[in-house]
Amino acid sequence: MKTLVIGGAGFIGSHLCDALLAEGHTVVCIDNFSLGTRDNIGHLMQNPHFSIYETDAFDYNNLAHIFGEERPEYVFHMAANSDIQSSAKNPEIEYRNTYSTTFQILCCMRNFGVKKLFFASTSAVYGDRRDILLDENTANLCPVSYYGAAKLGSEALISAFSYMNDMEALIFRFPNVIGPRLTHGVIYDFIHKLQNDPEHLQILGNGKQTKPYIYVTDLIGAVIKFMNTAGCGVTLYNLSSEGDTSVTRIADIVCEEMHLQSVQYEYTGGESGWKGDVPRFQYCIDKITKAGWKAVYTSDEAVRKTVRENIDGM
Repeated sequence: MKTLVIGGAGFIGSHLCDALLAEGHTVVCIDNFSLGTRDNIGHLMQNPHFSIYETDAFDYNNLAHIFGEERPEYVFHMAANSDIQSSAKNPEIEYRNTYSTTFQILCCMRNFGVKKLFFASTSAVYGDRRDILLDENTANLCPVSYYGAAKLGSEALISAFSYMNDMEALIFRFPNVIGPRLTHGVIYDFIHKLQNDPEHLQILGNGKQTKPYIYVTDLIGAVIKFMNTAGCGVTLYNLSSEGDTSVTRIADIVCEEMHLQSVQYEYTGGESGWKGDVPRFQYCIDKITKAGWKAVYTSDEAVRKTVRENIDGM
């Protein structure tokens, strides 16, 4: 099958390109390289079943040209602003890079008759609902970050386009994704800070923020497993690893793996690291577990594996 991976040079998208090629699909990658890097896909450039377009999915004309040239059968929409702290300072980033790209992609799919879509959504669509178990049927979704709002708005667009155009859409809502090729996030930040100053580590918030962290190959394995939904409309899954990990625990793991024994932690205080950050939540993954999927790595295992893989590369 000819697949189009939008955001394919990014952290998650590049791993998806690897997996799709391994499954025998042809991969056409689109990326504007705002967060994605050429290093992430450099090993694919000689593959005859891989091609890359450097353009912005926000630009309908460029996007339509690629759809017309390549005629993809399946679109994987991985393009978004994944640096939530940056959009907290400038909400226009989410409007352009997350919400509007979704609209343009769906318009191209409609106009070129493409029926299959995967969309990478997020636990942030639920908002700050820390006292209830969050499952796919949770009502009254109230995002507290611009990122979560743009993702929820994108889900709404996908729902409407799927109904009106007989599309098949698979949506995963997942928490923090980690692994090789990280470009930002708490693990990335802690390693960089400790490389610059191995005696002190500033930790945003009170360090008690606790979330599940999923290893990127676990996520990609689920995408490949469920990519063919075999029915029109939206198929929605929460996706996560078992367990969760606090920010202070992540700091401990980073220090252990960097063999640092006397680091002084300096907390900025408050429940959240920044405004719009949800300090903790309870995530239900019963639906996807019953469908036959389970993460290989627990949250703590994913964190430690990621730290080990990223220390030498930073």
